[in-house]
Amino acid sequence: MDVLKVFNNNVVLATDDDGKEVVLTGRGLGFQARKGDRVDAGKVQQVFVPDAQHDIDQLTAFLTEIPPEHLLLAAEILQLAQERLGTAFGQGMVIPLADHISFAIKRVRQHIEVEYPLRAEVAHLYPSELRVARDAVALVTSRTGVDLPADEAVPIALHFVNAMFATDDLSRTVRMTELFRQVFEVLDSAFDRHFDTESINAARFITHLRYFFVRVEAGQQLVENPESFTSTIRTAFPRAYLCAERVKALLELRLEKPITADEVIYLTLHVARLASEE
Repeated sequence: MDVLKVFNNNVVLATDDDGKEVVLTGRGLGFQARKGDRVDAGKVQQVFVPDAQHDIDQLTAFLTEIPPEHLLLAAEILQLAQERLGTAFGQGMVIPLADHISFAIKRVRQHIEVEYPLRAEVAHLYPSELRVARDAVALVTSRTGVDLPADEAVPIALHFVNAMFATDDLSRTVRMTELFRQVFEVLDSAFDRHFDTESINAARFITHLRYFFVRVEAGQQLVENPESFTSTIRTAFPRAYLCAERVKALLELRLEKPITADEVIYLTLHVARLASEE
C-alpha cells in the first residue's frame, strides 16, 4: 500500500493493492511519512474502508480525533459482544463505539457526570446487551486505568442494539427503546398484570418489535396472509387481538405511518404467547 496523505502521526490515507482508497490507523504510522511512500505494514493496526455511512472525509474526521488504542479497544469489545450475543457487527460499529469510549474517558478526567434516563428501560428490554456492556466498561477501566461509571454500560448496550439498523444514528435506537417501554405499558394495562421483560417470550416479542421497526423504516411491512388466517387468529385470541390493536394505535401515532393488518396479526400471536405465561 502507498501513502496518499498523512493526517497525523497515527492516521494516513492510502491506496490498497487494488488501487482503492482506505484509511489506516496505527501508533506512529504517519510519522515522517510522505505521499508516495510505501506504508509500514508493521505499524498498521486497523484498516477502514469508506462505505454508505462513512465516506473518506467522514472517516478521517473521526479517526484523527480518536486515539488508536481506543479504536482497538472498541474492536475488542465488539468481538466480545459478537461472541456473547451472536450478532455480527460490521466495521462501521467500531468508530461510533470508539468515539463514545473516548469521550466517556475524557468526561471522567474532567469530572463531568452524565445521567442516562433510559437505564431502567435498557435493563428490562436488553438484559443480554447490558450484561456484555457492563463487562465492556470493566474492560475499559482495566485497560486505561480510568474508572468509568457503571451507567456507561447503558449507552454501550444501546450501541449493540443499534447494530441491527446498520447505522451509527443512535437516536433511532433511543426512540425505539422509549417506544418499547410504552408498548409494554399498553400490555400491562390491557391484561391488568406486569409482564416480565426478561422472560423468553418477552425476548422473542422484543426481537419481533426490533425487526418490525426495521421493516417500517424500510417500507417493507408484512403483507402476505389471507383473510381466513387473519380471521382465525382474531377468533382464537380475541383479548390478545384487541391488545394488538391498541399497540397498533400507539405505533401509528409515534411512527406516523399506517400499520398493516398482517403486522397486527403477528403482534397478536406474540401478545398471546406472552399472556399465556404464568
